[in-house]
Amino acid sequence: MQNADKITIELVPTATGDVRGLIRELDQELAQEYTSEQRHGLTLEAIFQPHVRFFLARLNEEPVGCGGVALFADFAEVKRMFVRSTARRRGVAQELLTRIEAEARSAGLTVLRLETGDRQAAALRLYKQAGFQICPAFGVYAAMPPGAIATSVFMEKLLRPISA
Repeated sequence: MQNADKITIELVPTATGDVRGLIRELDQELAQEYTSEQRHGLTLEAIFQPHVRFFLARLNEEPVGCGGVALFADFAEVKRMFVRSTARRRGVAQELLTRIEAEARSAGLTVLRLETGDRQAAALRLYKQAGFQICPAFGVYAAMPPGAIATSVFMEKLLRPISA
């Protein structure tokens, strides 16, 4: 992170223009690597549901990334995590992931899971560095046909509970 860089992460309750633009860029990037059957991202409507918290990342006040967390009964799941290529390697993804982990912890959950693609080298590196480990398919993914998850990598991280 450069000295002048300021990263802010804000909770966004609705699909703003910034969020729509970032999700569009994410979808375009994924469409170049995976078939539609192999892309499992939430729609904008599904992102803004009561059990999902979604965040917008800004670098020096410019919107450059987003990501969310879906809260379930026994685990949380990272959703639609993305940082524009121009802002990568500047700490934005780490800040987003830290906020997502905090949100899962504050909901009382101690397992954070995710699904990403096997061609997402930077994402895989980030998640491994953050302490995620490969795990079996979970939730809705476990019921999908093998071809739909052939390029998927499933990971999870055990979170320390918030001290009372």
